[in-house]
Amino acid sequence: MSFPAMMVFLVALTGLIWLLDRLFLAPRRDKESKEPLLVEYARSFFPIILLVLVIRSFIAEPFRIPSSSMLPTLHVGDFILVNKFAYGIRLPVLNSKLFDTGEPQRGDVIVFRYPQKEEDKDKPDVDYIKRVVGVPGDRIGYFNKTIYINGQPIGQEIKEKKPELANLAAAGSELRFEHLGNEGHYILVDPKRRLVEGETVVADGQYFVMGDNRDNSNDSRFWGTVPEENLVGKAFFIWMSWDWNEGGIVWNRLGQSID
Repeated sequence: MSFPAMMVFLVALTGLIWLLDRLFLAPRRDKESKEPLLVEYARSFFPIILLVLVIRSFIAEPFRIPSSSMLPTLHVGDFILVNKFAYGIRLPVLNSKLFDTGEPQRGDVIVFRYPQKEEDKDKPDVDYIKRVVGVPGDRIGYFNKTIYINGQPIGQEIKEKKPELANLAAAGSELRFEHLGNEGHYILVDPKRRLVEGETVVADGQYFVMGDNRDNSNDSRFWGTVPEENLVGKAFFIWMSWDWNEGGIVWNRLGQSID
């Protein structure tokens, strides 16, 4: 059972126990009789669980970075917050959209459920995090480490590698600044490594995503685009970062916004 499904179940269970007691059992109890322990627990936990469910479903959800595919933007061990209302308000578990609040833009870092193929239907949903490269209608090409959008190359500049990436990035990788979206962002590339190249047109209701660690990312180049209904939210804030090799908390990463 997924965490949202478990939360919905607990809200329904504790709420039902509390309601049944108020309607049928409480009126029959003597004033001096104690409330049953089960009812006491249900009454105490119902508002807490409901609050957590509302916050996680409609406001913000925590997410842990499990891999290096988004280096240098996000490191393994980063704990981030995901804006749940950036791309529409959705019902928990059902994921059906109640109303629109916005759409992903090129350069957004998004969390989404992996678009499972027919052979993956019996596997649990897995959340991925990548950067939006192409929106509906875009013709996306990727050649010689460069993104092409509707035939136009996205500019890059080689930068001096940051000291904190020395032990995180693959040997020989280059740090570059890519001018995608409004602000641009850093990426890592391995000039000697060749991965999938080609061109595709992004269909309506779909998004083409890539990892910032371009040569160490499992993304739309391999399994295709992300359907709009798979969107979870927009990553916006690092609230904790943990690295055993650094002795625990990486203090200089706390509080960083995600661009």
